[in-house]
Amino acid sequence: MRSAAQIGPAEGAIVRAGLKPKALNEDVEIVTGHVSAGTMHLAKGLEFRAVAVIACDDVVIPSEERIESAADDSDLEEVYNTERHLLYVACTRARDHLLVAGVQPVLEFLDDLTPRSSGEKPGL
Repeated sequence: MRSAAQIGPAEGAIVRAGLKPKALNEDVEIVTGHVSAGTMHLAKGLEFRAVAVIACDDVVIPSEERIESAADDSDLEEVYNTERHLLYVACTRARDHLLVAGVQPVLEFLDDLTPRSSGEKPGL
């Protein structure tokens, strides 16, 4: 999730699936038997057997607040680059399984995760 605003809805979905949620915080305590829910920032440096990166739509990523704070085109490019990198880091936390989900319109960065037909690797 891009921000803490998505944690509550994610925990609700985890409960509806019959599982136990555990919100990650700065302590980054992972509890066996629970599904961890946290922001992309909190996932840095961690590894999970399976990861679902949710809310990958263009009104969430990149952060509207960060876009609006860009003073010029150079700043805006830096915002897009760091947001793209944040998504990449979140997706690479998955050891075995990765689900990336969003609503229309989908995040333009998702094209960066899709292997090209020429066999070239994704370029995030």
